[in-house]
Amino acid sequence: MQARPDLSPRAVRTRSALIAAGFDLLAARPIDAIPIDDVVARAGVAKGSFFNHFADKQAFAAAIASEVRLEIEDQVSRANAGVANPVERITNGMRIGAAFAIHNPKRAAVLLRDPSAATARSHPLNKGVAEDFDDAGRLGLISPDARGSGVLYWLGLCQVLMASLLDTPEALPETRLRIREMMILGLTGLGVDRDLGAELADRSCQNL
Repeated sequence: MQARPDLSPRAVRTRSALIAAGFDLLAARPIDAIPIDDVVARAGVAKGSFFNHFADKQAFAAAIASEVRLEIEDQVSRANAGVANPVERITNGMRIGAAFAIHNPKRAAVLLRDPSAATARSHPLNKGVAEDFDDAGRLGLISPDARGSGVLYWLGLCQVLMASLLDTPEALPETRLRIREMMILGLTGLGVDRDLGAELADRSCQNL
């Protein structure tokens, strides 16, 4: 969980308790179906404490989802360390998201319930993937149109894939095939040559 340097130790503990409670509740139902009373009761804090940290339930859900996105972004960054090809980096991002959904279904479910515009190119947490798309566009590895709109398209596919994998107990052969097919579909939709897309998908799926 990301620390808030502007908060006192007591406020940090309160916020952490609220976030932890939110993870449990959001894994089961959407934020609109969760009363604030349920959140503070599970967290063991006063109701007024909720509004000291979050403007409303939507801001609360977005903050929780951001915790998961940061976790996934960290895994993507580590997986892409030393990877020069921006399209390969993009492909690895989908693979990390898929693996996260398989091995952390509750946390992935919380992420997928995020009501904010998390797939927007301008979203702060999409800076890395947006840069990869810019690099791929400059190198002519994707179509000109994909350089601008491709981030929304790609992250949308990643979310669809993650949602389809939430009840998957492990990366079985048929699961790997499903992930590979989504990668190839997505890459060719960006204008990547199909043979290159298949090669990158095969390479990335070897690490599932």
